[in-house]
Amino acid sequence: MIRRLLLLALVLPGLVAASTSGVSARPILPAEKRFLPYTGDVPACDEGGILSTIQSRFSQKESYYWNSSLTLQSFDRIKQLGFRSDGADYIPRRYCAARVLASDNKYRQVVYQIGEDLGMIGWGPGVTWCVEGLDRDLSYGLHCRTLRPHSDVH
Repeated sequence: MIRRLLLLALVLPGLVAASTSGVSARPILPAEKRFLPYTGDVPACDEGGILSTIQSRFSQKESYYWNSSLTLQSFDRIKQLGFRSDGADYIPRRYCAARVLASDNKYRQVVYQIGEDLGMIGWGPGVTWCVEGLDRDLSYGLHCRTLRPHSDVH
């Protein structure tokens, strides 16, 4: 009898865990269905305003934090890495990458996210970016990995 109770005590937690593993921890509600809904309208990767924002903020950061005159001259090979890759219930984001020519005549990759209503005080799109090789304090991880969609992390 004691053996059966001991066996049951060992097996029962595993059976309970196996039977509830398919249950979601929370209901998934698309961002467009929220009380204050999102539209899913996020600018394209090659939108001029987004690229100029990256250029100007890069120059400001280089000058202020790194005492550098390095600037971004031009973008090419612009591509979308993902759109809403984290799921329909998160803030809509577009994941992008491009090749950029810097003022030191070197080509580098810039990885960036464009998020709906993530601009100043929630007005307009917000852009978060990272230039590979110039993220000196590794704020975004090796190869700017935290700005990439989870399926594209290398």
